[in-house]
Amino acid sequence: MGPTHTTRRGFLELCAGGLGAAALAPLRAGACLLDDSNGVLGERGLHHAARAKRVIMLHMAGSPSQLDLFDEKPKLTALHGKEIPPEFIENERFAFIKGTPRILASPYTFARHGESGANISELLPHTAAIADKLTIVRSMVTQEFNHAPAQIFLSTGSSVIGRPSLGAWLSYGLGTECPDLPAFVVMLSGQYSPSGGASCWGGGFLPTMHQGVRFRGQGDPVLFLSNPAGIDRDCRRRTLDTLAKLNQKRLEEVGDPEIKTRMAQYELSYRMQASVPKLADLTGESQETLDLYGVNPGEASFARNALLARRLSERGVRMVHLYHWGWDSHGTNADDDIITSLPLRCQETDRAAAALVTDLERRGLLDETIVVWGGEFGRTPMNEKRDNSTFLGRDHHPHAFTIWIAGGGFQPGLNHGATDELGYFVVEDPLNFHDLHATLLHQLGIDHERLTFFHQGRDFRLTDVEGQVMRSLLS
Repeated sequence: MGPTHTTRRGFLELCAGGLGAAALAPLRAGACLLDDSNGVLGERGLHHAARAKRVIMLHMAGSPSQLDLFDEKPKLTALHGKEIPPEFIENERFAFIKGTPRILASPYTFARHGESGANISELLPHTAAIADKLTIVRSMVTQEFNHAPAQIFLSTGSSVIGRPSLGAWLSYGLGTECPDLPAFVVMLSGQYSPSGGASCWGGGFLPTMHQGVRFRGQGDPVLFLSNPAGIDRDCRRRTLDTLAKLNQKRLEEVGDPEIKTRMAQYELSYRMQASVPKLADLTGESQETLDLYGVNPGEASFARNALLARRLSERGVRMVHLYHWGWDSHGTNADDDIITSLPLRCQETDRAAAALVTDLERRGLLDETIVVWGGEFGRTPMNEKRDNSTFLGRDHHPHAFTIWIAGGGFQPGLNHGATDELGYFVVEDPLNFHDLHATLLHQLGIDHERLTFFHQGRDFRLTDVEGQVMRSLLS
């Protein structure tokens, strides 16, 4: 830095950042290598042999009722309408339930499916048809019982806003296999966005190049993807070249790594102007494939996003996270009950979620792709009965819920864990999101305790100080 550019503040920043960084450099085992487009581990090698290369997360935002979809409880039928025994709710906090709630039986029938004998509700016929491909975990638990913190916790391993999401960690650690697309893509469907908002796919304290890039269902797949009127591709190229020279000069002056991140993102955006429209164009897909997913071309839907998730994955995107809002079945009206709303959510997602697994398998991609389906928590075995509503619904429930996982070395046809006779508490093989994250990273060749980033004086990791690899779920 020349003397004409030196300021008192700049000098102090250099002293604090430069000398301090030099002293701490040996400790920064996880410092990001911004020049390494393949990610931090891309240069160093994985911690161990990887079983999978990518993750697709199907997040049913609002949280499906496990008791009406996967966890049949005959005892609820026997006790329907009776007050729940007090020992279950002593010192319990609910999001909305007040007083002593009454037990609510599921109005839906269940049946055993496949050689695995998975017990699945009539509301999910397409999921039931692929039961033997799924690892069904009925013993999930979480520490949050409101949507925003619970969704952020599922996505980032912390309910505190500002931590990097799973996809950001994968981008940071592994990068992308395709230089023309981001490593981490997010797509939304349903009436609303997730309660946790962009914090669910943010980069946190990681360089901003690792945050999720949102693909939209209509218009330009990515905001500002098209050039403004009067600007062609050659003009855009010349503009970026000039901007790169200015950024490089500033980088040499102040050494801010975010400048390098910004330069890399400009170049990625330029490449995406050519790659993303082709990706989003489904005219090359067969009618059989469109019917398999239930896609109506030109119509925004979970089905369309699921098909795009397959297309993104086969092109090397490291993580695709789909959010579908509308599973918040409180029973305040027909828009959020388990009689009208829950079947509609299943109709919107069941065919496409099962099709994604089937399509990945027939293309030879399922073995190296992990698909995860589930919500941020579960639903209570009791009827919420808020404001004298006559509709049936269930409150938020963090103590027990169900997810399923397919592909990527997870054991197909496995029914893991169990809850008590009311489906209130897990009684066998509990699994939390730290354990899930540790296991996903393990399958991707990453030791969750070793993928770290130095921030605010210490090394951070996705699983913080918790998490264990659940080897009982793996093939």
